[in-house]
Amino acid sequence: MTTLYLIRHGETPWNVEGRYQGQLDPPLTARGHEQAQATATALAEIDFEAIYSSDLARAKLTADALAAKVGLPVQLDERLREIHQGEWQNVVIDDIRAGWPEALHGWESDPWQHYPPGGETLQQLQARVFAMIDEVAAKHAGGTVALFTHKLPIALLKIRYQGHPPAEIWSLLPKNAAWEIFEA
Repeated sequence: MTTLYLIRHGETPWNVEGRYQGQLDPPLTARGHEQAQATATALAEIDFEAIYSSDLARAKLTADALAAKVGLPVQLDERLREIHQGEWQNVVIDDIRAGWPEALHGWESDPWQHYPPGGETLQQLQARVFAMIDEVAAKHAGGTVALFTHKLPIALLKIRYQGHPPAEIWSLLPKNAAWEIFEA
């Protein structure tokens, strides 16, 4: 078994604004940098074999804090990116409600059958994230690995490894700089 620490990135200005980020690349806020440092301090004594991160800056900057403490490089992998949110990227939730009310209702009520216009499905996200996780687990069998990613990839992994029903996905979203531990 491989122990996987899945860590969500620190806070961004768009988190504060309620703006959909998707695969766009806002920086961390000052609080986000503080969260990254606090997470790194909390995890610094764990004997990580490797650190992987989404290639988006908010995840990489969070990963860099741990990498500096434990002396490991950050290996970037775009498969750890957040779901592509199509036309909703860089749009605040109130504007999404006004501009795409039916699509948003479908996404919020049944995200396994609906997705953001022009965006990625949960099934597509799941396929790329699970493939990456399976590769890492095989490569580091018996070891412990840190992976810095985003809220929906972590929620999907909670469904996979903790047995949550898929319909509960919205209740499984982690807060900024929170982490989950899985055995794969």
